Amino acid sequence: MIDDFLYGTAGDTGPLAEVEAAVRAAAAAEIVPRHRKLAAHEIIEKSGPHDLVTAADRLAEEHLTAALTKLLPGSVVVGEESVHADPAVYDALGGDAPVWIVDPVDGTRQFVRGEAGFCTLVALAQHGEVHASWTYAPILGEMAVAVRGRGATLNGTPIRAGAPAPGAVLNVAMSHPDYTTDAQKRALLGLRTDGIAARPCGSAGLEYLAVARGELDATAFNWEYAWDHAAGLLLVTEAGGAQSTLAGVPFRIAGGNDLPFTAARDEATAQRILTALRAGG
Repeated sequence: MIDDFLYGTAGDTGPLAEVEAAVRAAAAAEIVPRHRKLAAHEIIEKSGPHDLVTAADRLAEEHLTAALTKLLPGSVVVGEESVHADPAVYDALGGDAPVWIVDPVDGTRQFVRGEAGFCTLVALAQHGEVHASWTYAPILGEMAVAVRGRGATLNGTPIRAGAPAPGAVLNVAMSHPDYTTDAQKRALLGLRTDGIAARPCGSAGLEYLAVARGELDATAFNWEYAWDHAAGLLLVTEAGGAQSTLAGVPFRIAGGNDLPFTAARDEATAQRILTALRAGG
């Protein structure tokens, strides 16, 4: 069903462009007009001061839900805000229907601060496998698209993650140790070692894009919400990168992963990060 939608019977990639247009339209209608113009009542804390939702998040997800399910009848949406309202929505990741995985504003804290480092993430999956993804940073003017088995592009130009120079210090974006279990904190602290320069991550989607374009060597994350990772993991993989959980198996979008996990420019770098995480744990 998804292959027919993405390519048609003659390799038509028109639907890919239609999804891209829908992502751009949602951002133009609901996100960009509110950038640096949010009123106080449009910003709400969910679980705490580091977990925010804005009117832009809610309205952009509603916009995308209507547009994407219209493009692919029979599909469903698992979005950050819909799951916050009803956690049972997340179960669709394990169902039979095609699933649009949506993070309307990834990097909400950056968005609230008026910074440019946020993006909209959309991935199309079925039976636990991600088939296509869109990462759109409207203020930065960047649209990255990945299609399973067909590569990754940034603004229409193919991108490759490449590999770090031999002996180079690895630059890694990681989860903040304060927001982890004790075991995950110990694992992440394993990155505080010679040969690795680790820093707290910003927008997960933009960190994945940085890996896919060879500007960041790896990520190390300890949370597994599909809307934060599905799009970026496919993007890194299709750009020639590698990814693995602490158990040495690929990340599962439906959950139940052994955390932390990494996405890296190449397999050797992924293994170096996993080694450091295991040493820390």
